[in-house]
Amino acid sequence: MAASELYTKFARVWIPDPEEVWKSAELLKDYKPGDKVLLLHLEEGKDLEYRLDPKTSELPHLRNPDILVGENDLTALSYLHEPAVLHNLRVRFIDSKLIYTYCGIVLVAINPYEQLPIYGEDIINAYSGQNMGDMDPHIFAVAEEAYKQMARDERNQSIIVSGESGAGKTVSAKYAMRYFATVSGSASEANVEEKVLASNPIMESIGNAKTTRNDNSSRFGKYIEIGFDKRYRIIGANMRTYLLEKSRVVFQAEEERNYHIFYQLCASAKLPEFKMLRLGNADSFHYTKQGGSPMIEGVDDAKEMAHTRQACTLLGISESYQMGIFRILAGILHLGNVGFASRDSDSCTIPPKHEPLTIFCDLMGVDYEEMCHWLCHRKLATATETYIKPISKLQATNARDALAKHIYAKLFNWIVDHVNQALHSAVKQHSFIGVLDIYGFETFEINSFEQFCINYANEKLQQQFNMHVFKLEQEEYMKEQIPWTLIDFYDNQPCINLIESKLGILDLLDEECKMPKGTDDTWAQKLYNTHLNKCALFEKPRMSNKAFIIKHFADKVEYQCEGFLEKNKDTVFEEQIRVLKSSKFKMLPELFQDDEKAISPTSATSSGRTPLTRVPVKPTKGRPGQTAKEHKKTVGHQFRNSLHLLMETLNATTPHYVRCIKPNDFKFPFTFDEKRAVQQLRACGVLETIRISAAGFPSRWTYQEFFSRYRVLMKQKDVLGDRKQTCKNVLEKLILDKDKYQFGKTKIFFRAGQVAYLEKLRADKLRAACIRIQKTIRGWLLRKRYLCMQRAAITVQRYVRGYQARCYAKFLRRTKAATTIQKYWRMYVVRRRYKIRRAATIVIQSYLRGYLARNRYRKILCEHKAVIIQKRVRGWLARTRYKRTMKAIIYLQCCFRRMMAKRELKKLKIEARSVERYKKLHIGMENKIMQLQRKVDEQNKDYKCLMEKLTNLEGVYNSETEKLRNDVERLQLSEEEAKIATGRVLSLQEEIAKLRKDLEQTRSEKKSIEERADKYKQETEQLVSNLKEENTLLKQEKETLNHLIVEQAKEMTETMERKLVEETKQLELDLNDERLRYQNLLNEFSRLEERYDDLKEEMTLMLNVPKPGHKRTDSTHSSNESEYTFSSEFAETEDIAPRTEEPIEKKVPLDMSLFLKLQKRVTELEQEKQLMQDELDRKEEQVFRSKAKEEERPQIRGAELEYESLKRQELESENKKLKNELNELRRALSEKSAPEVTAPGAPAYRVLMEQLTSVSEELDVRKEEVLILRSQLVSQKEAIQPKNTMTDSTILLEDVQKMKDKGEIAQAYIGLKETNRLLESQLQSQKRSHENEAEALRGEIQSLKEENNRQQQLLAQNLQLPPEARIEASLQHEITRLTNENLDLMEQLEKQDKTVRKLKKQLKVFAKKIGELEVGQMENISPGQIIDEPIRPVNIPRKEKDFQGMLEYKREDEQKLVKNLILELKPRGVAVNLIPGLPAYILFMCVRHADYLNDDQKVRSLLTSTINSIKKVLKKRGDDFETVSFWLSNTCRFLHCLKQYSGEEGFMKHNTSRQNEHCLTNFDLAEYRQVLSDLAIQIYQQLVRVLENILQPMIVSGMLEHETIQGVSGVKPTGLRKRTSSIADEGTYTLDSILRQLNSFHSVMCQHGMDPELIKQVVKQMFYIVGAITLNNLLLRKDMCSWSKGMQIRYNVSQLEEWLRDKNLMNSGAKETLEPLIQAAQLLQVKKKTDDDAEAICSMCNALTTAQIVKVLNLYTPVNEFEERVSVSFIRTIQMRLRDRKDSPQLLMDAKHIFPVTFPFNPSSLALETIQIPASLGLGFIARV
Repeated sequence: MAASELYTKFARVWIPDPEEVWKSAELLKDYKPGDKVLLLHLEEGKDLEYRLDPKTSELPHLRNPDILVGENDLTALSYLHEPAVLHNLRVRFIDSKLIYTYCGIVLVAINPYEQLPIYGEDIINAYSGQNMGDMDPHIFAVAEEAYKQMARDERNQSIIVSGESGAGKTVSAKYAMRYFATVSGSASEANVEEKVLASNPIMESIGNAKTTRNDNSSRFGKYIEIGFDKRYRIIGANMRTYLLEKSRVVFQAEEERNYHIFYQLCASAKLPEFKMLRLGNADSFHYTKQGGSPMIEGVDDAKEMAHTRQACTLLGISESYQMGIFRILAGILHLGNVGFASRDSDSCTIPPKHEPLTIFCDLMGVDYEEMCHWLCHRKLATATETYIKPISKLQATNARDALAKHIYAKLFNWIVDHVNQALHSAVKQHSFIGVLDIYGFETFEINSFEQFCINYANEKLQQQFNMHVFKLEQEEYMKEQIPWTLIDFYDNQPCINLIESKLGILDLLDEECKMPKGTDDTWAQKLYNTHLNKCALFEKPRMSNKAFIIKHFADKVEYQCEGFLEKNKDTVFEEQIRVLKSSKFKMLPELFQDDEKAISPTSATSSGRTPLTRVPVKPTKGRPGQTAKEHKKTVGHQFRNSLHLLMETLNATTPHYVRCIKPNDFKFPFTFDEKRAVQQLRACGVLETIRISAAGFPSRWTYQEFFSRYRVLMKQKDVLGDRKQTCKNVLEKLILDKDKYQFGKTKIFFRAGQVAYLEKLRADKLRAACIRIQKTIRGWLLRKRYLCMQRAAITVQRYVRGYQARCYAKFLRRTKAATTIQKYWRMYVVRRRYKIRRAATIVIQSYLRGYLARNRYRKILCEHKAVIIQKRVRGWLARTRYKRTMKAIIYLQCCFRRMMAKRELKKLKIEARSVERYKKLHIGMENKIMQLQRKVDEQNKDYKCLMEKLTNLEGVYNSETEKLRNDVERLQLSEEEAKIATGRVLSLQEEIAKLRKDLEQTRSEKKSIEERADKYKQETEQLVSNLKEENTLLKQEKETLNHLIVEQAKEMTETMERKLVEETKQLELDLNDERLRYQNLLNEFSRLEERYDDLKEEMTLMLNVPKPGHKRTDSTHSSNESEYTFSSEFAETEDIAPRTEEPIEKKVPLDMSLFLKLQKRVTELEQEKQLMQDELDRKEEQVFRSKAKEEERPQIRGAELEYESLKRQELESENKKLKNELNELRRALSEKSAPEVTAPGAPAYRVLMEQLTSVSEELDVRKEEVLILRSQLVSQKEAIQPKNTMTDSTILLEDVQKMKDKGEIAQAYIGLKETNRLLESQLQSQKRSHENEAEALRGEIQSLKEENNRQQQLLAQNLQLPPEARIEASLQHEITRLTNENLDLMEQLEKQDKTVRKLKKQLKVFAKKIGELEVGQMENISPGQIIDEPIRPVNIPRKEKDFQGMLEYKREDEQKLVKNLILELKPRGVAVNLIPGLPAYILFMCVRHADYLNDDQKVRSLLTSTINSIKKVLKKRGDDFETVSFWLSNTCRFLHCLKQYSGEEGFMKHNTSRQNEHCLTNFDLAEYRQVLSDLAIQIYQQLVRVLENILQPMIVSGMLEHETIQGVSGVKPTGLRKRTSSIADEGTYTLDSILRQLNSFHSVMCQHGMDPELIKQVVKQMFYIVGAITLNNLLLRKDMCSWSKGMQIRYNVSQLEEWLRDKNLMNSGAKETLEPLIQAAQLLQVKKKTDDDAEAICSMCNALTTAQIVKVLNLYTPVNEFEERVSVSFIRTIQMRLRDRKDSPQLLMDAKHIFPVTFPFNPSSLALETIQIPASLGLGFIARV
């Protein structure tokens, strides 16, 4: 198909634009050959007539389909041209926030000017081991490709990082080196990778500076070779530098800075160690203030200084050297402040005692006068004489600046040399990867010598790049057997010849430098004369005679000749250098050593490989009078030589290219300037790569991918069995021009634009199919809609007609009903009216008759009541008068009585007062009063007698008087009546007046009282009302408070519940974290254990050559034990036995720490033995004293004492033997003092170990025997002292006879029982004390662990030793640490075991002693009495006839048991044929028997051997899933058995009575349960690693790449970096492969009888691994983020969920681990347009982090044209909504995370007595008990 046929209506093209470089437009009509104008429609809505060039008639570039926009590889674009490349980079950078893009073999990196979270260790792990095309473009992918090719092809590699200042070259190189350091690791413990990375801050501080384009611009080029050994681990590095910009030291342009180190020094000037440098602010120095920008935003120079010093320390630069460097740098700053004063035009002077110069001389250690003189003068040497000539102020200033530049350059080279020395390794280098960080093509307004050299270097690199690209294209064509046609590409060899050939620019420059009076002007004239009009690449500016123009590969550059000669000569006065060489400051002369002593920074071998060690270069001998200046090479010459060496190195390696692009000049984040980007793309060779690719066949498809993509263009008859032939037939029909494609062996090659044409055909075919489908569906929908409407109309009509009929019938019924209602209503109204009238008449009559009757009755009643009233009124009046009179009389009586009472009261008060006073005055006169009282009583009696007599006389007198009175009265009656009446009236009047007064007074008092009462009543009522109100308020407040209290209580309850739930969750999280940390520590311990074993094996192989038939075993304790490092005597004897037979040919140096520890242990044993000896002597003295008193003791006691004396004699002999052995040990150590003699395996060392072992064993035995004797003596004393009769035999017999006579045997027996109880209480107290001691020992173990950590820190400090000593020291420290730790733990565990054994044996001794005493007493009792006494039961083991669930074996058969049951057991046979967990049951039954025998050594030995053997099996077959699963299941079952039969109530709930009988009786194995639990955790972690290694290759292919639903996702063009095909070939994994593997894992675990809860945890871990790896790859692969891929993922996840349902594992938590993957798949499929969609996404994706959501949206890529891209505004909306979410900034999930495992207790219902041991296990030596 002709290219012009693609220019049809609606086709999109690119047209040039002065602002945007290229602008997109759309054709409004088809193009026809011959048309001169194209009608275009721009994107902004304008129409344009685009005129074609009449000479070339070249059509504008076609735009790629939208489906290809944003591709990872630019070569995947169908149309390869500049606008397509620029647009693709812009879309990826701006819309998708992707800074890396492939362009064939080049990685294009755009500086984002923002920190991105894509360089973490998780990203490094994700790219490690991946093919370069399988992941999104990244600097790590390039580094991985280089590392992989180095290992695969055995060829050195180079990564060439280029770009202009500010493009990010240094950062890219830094990340590449970080990748190598992380992935490879170092070959030793010297942390070489850290040193390699630490060199970056040093070189940045002394070689980087702020420019107008970059805050951290590298002002020098560097090539770092990272060396690797044969195992491809980093062993060292080497650095070469190129063309340091020395002029920056003395001059900086506006808004620029000097090198960072100067500002770091000034920022740290206040530090105490920097006081001597006399520094200040950066603005106070001429060399740091010229740019006017001393600060960089976001950079703390003081902190950077600390980082620089830390890096120097890490690289081995001592503090003294660091201070020396800072002195020199400070001297340079002070030198810049030296000022000159002009004397005349030809001379100048420095002011006397000039402070800056004084400080400079003090810091440099030179003479002030001499330096001052040579700064203002110079020496001129002729053939005969030497002149000293003063120089002008300008010349002096230039000389000062030249000296500063020279010092800095020398210091720079010195630091580089020391960095290389620190990175040097003594190990032979096998290969290397070089990282070249070099300046890119530069062009400024004023270009000088530096830009010329930089552009010259870029010309050389571009030539090498073009040749490499051309070579790769040729190799690809030859590999696919495509006819090779010569591709014309730009060759810049003419430009290189112009610069470096004979009579080239550099040659003429060197020649002019040799001329005595050479100037820049004369050199420019020579250039014009030599090259102008003779070389097409050389031009002269029109308006200047001091400049020239060179046409470089990137652009034309105009260079100003001014300064070229000076910079090329790099002149500095020798007299000034001589003054510096004579400095007292030792470091300064080192910088100016001669060339034969100095190290050249550009030295290299002739082969092009730069060695890691520097080779001194000896200069040629010159004539005696020849000066060094004549032999000095110019800067251009040096640079050309170093560049040639660099090119030789690069040509000898496989290069990888990274081109860094600066998107804008203002350092704005994610801002893309098209003009600047195009300039750099042209300059860095990316467009040249595109041009070379486009000239051939840029688009390449495999046959399978082509068939899958364009199957829609084929008919059914075109599809053949042979995919290759099918593709050929189809292409011949689709593309008629056969030159547009070629068929290779495995691929189809297309010319540029053909893939776009095929995509157009495919889109048209799909569009036509869509139109047909739409047509059919729309017709079907409309017909369905019509039929539906027709049925609805008929239904509506039917319902309307029925409704009308029902309405008419209803009307008729209503009419008839109304007539009937009217008839009955009228009748009802008339009848009702009649009834009302009749009722009213009757009511009126009844009311009238009642009224008349009531009137008559009322009249009669009134008359009757009047009579009654009269009667009552009259009676009331009479009573009233009577009451009033009576009341007045009573009132008068009351008043009179009151008056009399008051008087009496006053008298009584007076009497009371007198009596009281009398009592006060006559206190103590009671007796007299009593006497007087008696007298008064007697007088009263007399008075009564007299009164009686007087009464009698009075009676007689009264009778006589009465008679006389009557007579007198009758006589004087008339006379006295008047007097009496008058006196009575007067008295009555007086009494009446008095009574009135009293009445008025009473009334007034009553009134006042009533007023007070009323007032009081009112106050009381007011108070009551107030109290009621207050009470009401209080009640309200109370109710309010009660309500508040209830609410607060409710809130507090809810809050407490919430807090409880949160705290519970937090505690669960903390528990999981703690469990995870503990299990990680176990994992780390296991790793260190394995590493220790490996080191031990390596040392054994290196140091020992054993004879055939003998096995070498290290004498130190085996590290295969658990964390508690317990061992058995069996293991010790197994280690010792073969050791005596081994001849040792090589002696290992003595481990002094181990020897001192053993010597200290021997000393402690001696002291402990001496203490025991003293105790024995003391006991002997006590025994001897008691012997004198017990000579007549019966024969029972005599026999016991004889036994004790024999024991003491035996102990004394054994102690002598121990002393002899210790003396022999000392002699052996003193005689053999050489280190090799005391090495492990040497005779002295064996003697030491044997003696130590024997001493320990013998000491244990002696301690036990001493404890037995001590307990016997105590028991004897306690039994003897309460009874004095026990001291003498005669008294004893008498007492026994008395007891026989008196029947006191029972009392003695009771006393003995009390003694027994006393002993038991003492035993309990002693046991508690021993438990306290055991607790203290545990604390001591913890302190020893902390001491171990401190020793590890000391070990880290030893890393600063030289490499050879460091390796040896690290190994020695590691072995010493593990050995010491093992010995300490062994000692402490042995002490605990000894304590337990002592307690048990003491208990046995006490029981035995009591039994003996009882037997001794019973022997002296008569038979008759014995019958009556209770008989003590004898502890005789009962012989069981039934099987007791125990297995008996001999101690010597333990090794055979472990070998047959663990080491040589085949899991598959056991799992299929026998009951699950059979080995665990057998081992536990063996432990039960040892417990039954109370044999602690046997229990300990068996458990230790079991654990060590399981570890050996797992180490040997640790990559076999069946083996690991089998032993995980058996370890857990063994652990459950130890819990189930431990005797603890918590574990016995589900046991049967028979199982409870089988519980352990003698030993508490809780510590061993912890050890087994730790072992199970280690096995579980190993199981997870095994299944991860098995699943990992399947996950990405099965979950992402394979099309489970065929035809949903299409295959897109991939370009040069081919990805893994998604078509299922024979070797690829599918989802079925994963499910089959999961089934295999599950069936194996079920067969092995693994606990269901543990299976759930394993399945959860497996699903987490699947989900994490799948999601991580999805986040790093743009081609996988599409709608169709989301459907594939959701289908795959549903299949996994179905598998969980089938296995009944939905409650295992496995599904929840897939939630992030499920949400990512949903995110790919949901709508992504509106704000509602954004809200739905934010609420849906709660398991994804913000970074992951944004990453998926940025990576979302349509596979078909019908899909739409995610807009940038929508992504920003998502970010705004998620900005408050607090989640991890980490992008990838941690695929290595292992959930903490738990082992829930799962008791077995299997009875131990029913277990049968099959003969196939070879355990015939085990007997059932």
